[in-house]
Amino acid sequence: MSDGMDSARHVENLVYSYAELFDAGDLDGVAALFEHGRICGVDGGGPETVFTGSAGVRGMYEMAVRLHDDGAPLTKHLTTNVRVEVDDEAGTARSSAYYCVVQATPDLPLQVIVTGRYRDTFRRLDGTWWFDTRTMFVDQIGDVRRHLKF
Repeated sequence: MSDGMDSARHVENLVYSYAELFDAGDLDGVAALFEHGRICGVDGGGPETVFTGSAGVRGMYEMAVRLHDDGAPLTKHLTTNVRVEVDDEAGTARSSAYYCVVQATPDLPLQVIVTGRYRDTFRRLDGTWWFDTRTMFVDQIGDVRRHLKF
């Protein structure tokens, strides 16, 4: 890669870009990260929990996430403990990370609303790294009424 970053850093940046775009309310930007991939529900289970491609991922977030007056979810996704393993020859990678989501709204004081883990796979297409699969696990859940529509 001519930009001076190794593959692991490109993959790590995708993990962090997801959080930044989501918290900005840029659901189109989040969905674009999965143009060649998919998001699986909390256990990676059956077809009803899999959302594929940009349109599928965008639809999932449109259905599930509550955006507030400023167009953002009023959250901050804190992503930690990111570990990345790359197979440059195969053009694949995988990572694991923890997430902690905090939220504050006019009627909700700042608090942790959910914690969990991501298990991600990635692939390189024409020199660019993309999410292949993101599986989200929820470990702890708090007051998500102002974050989720259900």
